[in-house]
Amino acid sequence: MKITQCRENGKTQTQRVIELTVAVEAMKTETKSQPVSNMRMALQYTMPGRICQQLKMVPKLIFGGSFSENGGVQLMTGYNGWVTIEVNNLTGHSEAAQIRERASRLPQTLLAFIGSSNKSVKIIVPFSLMDGSLPQNYQMAEMFHAQAYREAVKWYQPQLKREIELKKPALNHSCRMSFDPGLYHNPEAMPVRIEQPVRMPAESTFEEERQAVSDPLQRLLPDYERSRVISTLFNTSMQDALESVGRVDYENDELLPFLVKLAENCNRSGIPEEDAVRWTLLHTGLKKYDLEIRTSFRTAYTLAKKFGSKPCISSSMTLVAQMEEFMQRRYQLRRNTVKGVVEYRELKSFYFDFRPLNKQAINSICINALGEGLPLWDADVKRYLESDRVPSYDPVEEYLLNLGAWDGKDRIRELADRVPCDNPQWRNLFYIWFLSMVAHWQQLDREHANSTLPLLVGSQGCGKSTFCLNLLPPELRDYYTDSIDFSKRNDVQLALSRFALINMDEFDSISPSYQGFIKHILQKAVVQTRLPHASVTQQLRRYATFIATCNNFDLLNDPTGSRRYICIEVKGIIDYQSFVDYSQLYAQAVNAIHNRERYWFTHEEEAYITESNRRFQRVTPQEESVDMYFSAPQEGEPFEELTCTEILNRIRQRNPAFKCSDNAAMSLGRLLITKFERRHIHRGYVYKVKEIK
Repeated sequence: MKITQCRENGKTQTQRVIELTVAVEAMKTETKSQPVSNMRMALQYTMPGRICQQLKMVPKLIFGGSFSENGGVQLMTGYNGWVTIEVNNLTGHSEAAQIRERASRLPQTLLAFIGSSNKSVKIIVPFSLMDGSLPQNYQMAEMFHAQAYREAVKWYQPQLKREIELKKPALNHSCRMSFDPGLYHNPEAMPVRIEQPVRMPAESTFEEERQAVSDPLQRLLPDYERSRVISTLFNTSMQDALESVGRVDYENDELLPFLVKLAENCNRSGIPEEDAVRWTLLHTGLKKYDLEIRTSFRTAYTLAKKFGSKPCISSSMTLVAQMEEFMQRRYQLRRNTVKGVVEYRELKSFYFDFRPLNKQAINSICINALGEGLPLWDADVKRYLESDRVPSYDPVEEYLLNLGAWDGKDRIRELADRVPCDNPQWRNLFYIWFLSMVAHWQQLDREHANSTLPLLVGSQGCGKSTFCLNLLPPELRDYYTDSIDFSKRNDVQLALSRFALINMDEFDSISPSYQGFIKHILQKAVVQTRLPHASVTQQLRRYATFIATCNNFDLLNDPTGSRRYICIEVKGIIDYQSFVDYSQLYAQAVNAIHNRERYWFTHEEEAYITESNRRFQRVTPQEESVDMYFSAPQEGEPFEELTCTEILNRIRQRNPAFKCSDNAAMSLGRLLITKFERRHIHRGYVYKVKEIK
């Protein structure tokens, strides 16, 4: 494996690619000039805040891969998946040697050496994808490297029992070459295998928070199997409570002994408190005693956990701890990054789906907290909900990450074949468009957007709109829309980050005046807009890919070209009722993108799309007049060179009833570019035309 060595020469920097073994030997046996030893000596006499001049004599090493410099910019030429973590601010060589020794005991450590300052340890950890390969695309490698760095810190910090100083996980992160005769090098180090991430790591996600819960019952999703387990435990607890207390007199409110015994039994059986409360309230005779039941169970569970003594902390700290315990015990929260809202689900309840957290839900949370004796106001709950206590949840990303392996069957082209048409390239064009949709969901190309869209043209009732909806799996149907108003530009830009697929239904009903804005939206890679009630402009992640439907054939009115629209005439009824294996459909796309299949259209494919769209081009009366009186000359035929105005005058001479407004004349000028060869002379652009007599 190769790494990069950078050396400062005055005001310039030179770099070269070297083998790792060369760098290892150089750090074990210092050269005669002893640059590292001299630097360590100079550091002892350098005032804090001052730059040690000896630093420039020590080269830097980039372990992430090989880089070349072009115009002061480092370009990656090879990626090796090695992550550098640093333990800094040590007391000296003795403590650094201890940390190096601990790192050498771990099988994942490729390299561990004492830093050039003699007060730090640098550790190199190899990572790879699940199949042992490495991403070679720069953007994918950047996301992979950032996630690998995060995993390395989380794993090594508790093992080394020292805090690892967090550095920005850049691919070209470097550290100074050192001199360490006891350097540890293990060429057989086992790479840590991780999945290819689809975004840069940020705060903990909802999935990570859910998997990190220690209680096995809380890790399980609430399903009927779990309910049956708890039902068995609860019924045995209630049976024992009834046998111990005897007859329960509801009329005289002699419930307390029974509730206390039942709560103690449930606690010993390992039933979570909220589960025990919910199952108790299922009994008809106990429903009206909601407050007494909750108070009794809360007291019993608190005493069992020895929370009864008064803590020596402030009331505000106590309130925060109680609020966090209450929220985590009774609710499951996640911040939906696509919808931009917090969603919730009551734990240990029969509500299986997450719902948006509205004002009514917030008020219910406050009342439930007050019912348990927590003095929470709605402002306290809102602060909690708008904090980092709520993990982020990206539904599109979560879906793509949990698809499983592709079985090798081509399902994308099979889905395209359900649309009856006479375009022989439709299935291949749809395949590329589908890959592009998934690739842009994964943010693999942040400089371009999926600016091409299929446009299904056919009679009413042939299943066009249903086919568009069925492109998304049921789990992502909330992120589909066919209602978009291009007159509200800010809403359209927000829709780019709120929806995964947008259907421009009844495409011909969109005014021609919006065609320029539609082009801008289709190719807009990053959404920069101001959210409602916000005071500053924010940069949002774009998810949206477009598709369209139409009933009429004369729908394209842009004379400059139509490469963005894959117009397909639907000949018959689309098969939208057959089963679609969505997990395998999208697994095929993810697998193809992982294998670096092309998800963009070539110039030849765009030319084919433009040529196929000619039959869908809307012909204006002005264009009909031009075609009636003029044609493009063939090779060797006589021709004239006329300006747009001269062409219009010729038409008026032969057809006095011909009228052309200024706007129509401007549109006609753009059209002439696509029909005739032109050149620029002193009187403007002239077109080579042959007048038809």
